[in-house]
Amino acid sequence: MSKVWFVTGSSRGLGRDFVEAALARGDRVAATARSTASLDELVATYGDAVLPLRMDVSDKAAVLASVKRAAEHFGRLDVIVNNAGYAQIGAIEELTERELRDQMETNLFGAVWVIQAALPYLREQRSGHIIQLSSAAGVIAMPLGGAYHASKWALEGLNEALAGEVADFGVKVTIIEPGGFATRGGKNPDPLDNGHVAEPDPAYDGLRRRLGAVAGKQPAGDPAAAARTLLKLVDSDNPPLRILFGQGFYPMIQQAYADRLKTWADWQDLSAEAQGALDQEDR
Repeated sequence: MSKVWFVTGSSRGLGRDFVEAALARGDRVAATARSTASLDELVATYGDAVLPLRMDVSDKAAVLASVKRAAEHFGRLDVIVNNAGYAQIGAIEELTERELRDQMETNLFGAVWVIQAALPYLREQRSGHIIQLSSAAGVIAMPLGGAYHASKWALEGLNEALAGEVADFGVKVTIIEPGGFATRGGKNPDPLDNGHVAEPDPAYDGLRRRLGAVAGKQPAGDPAAAARTLLKLVDSDNPPLRILFGQGFYPMIQQAYADRLKTWADWQDLSAEAQGALDQEDR
């Protein structure tokens, strides 16, 4: 049976490939973007199978209205893809309050609004699959990406908690953690040159030069392959809570987790000290 999708950030990048893959196999899609003009080609190709919706995920009222319209238009919702987002670049000291708040409004709060809007329909159906686009940046962190990392790490915890909350309703949750994908002219995007860069402080120029020498040099993944993989995920009876898309960051993530476990083990004596000897009867 064909599925009904609700996909945010459908105008370009992985979101666009996800939408096209779903439509190409006969599914129906409510595709959202800040400008529906970017979806005209999809409508021309797939007709009534695609419902274009003008929506900014940071606008809660617009999200609620769009999800409601999609559910009423198609009669159900099966796959919710929280894909919309961007990366704010800058050292923590360089970030303005507005830049940090905007990052969280889009990446974190936008995802929350979509989840809250869709869940009543999924619970009533007692089925559905929420797909959260996180990032390799949701499990490791690097300099100059603090705002982006904060939003993605928050999404990781939020969706892990969500998975436990909705399992009894037959709703599944999967967090996708992509590495770099060739979404811009066949190239792996340079994260340090993405249009969302804080006003630079010269104190961090040396760090910027060192990171710039290696930024975007990871092997670029094929967005079409990622979209085909997503179709297999949403068709799975027992999908994973987390999955990496791409292999470029896997060794780095393995090392980061090994280092974390070793640090905790190395400092167990001090951890025990922090526990103290006070038991409940003494409180």
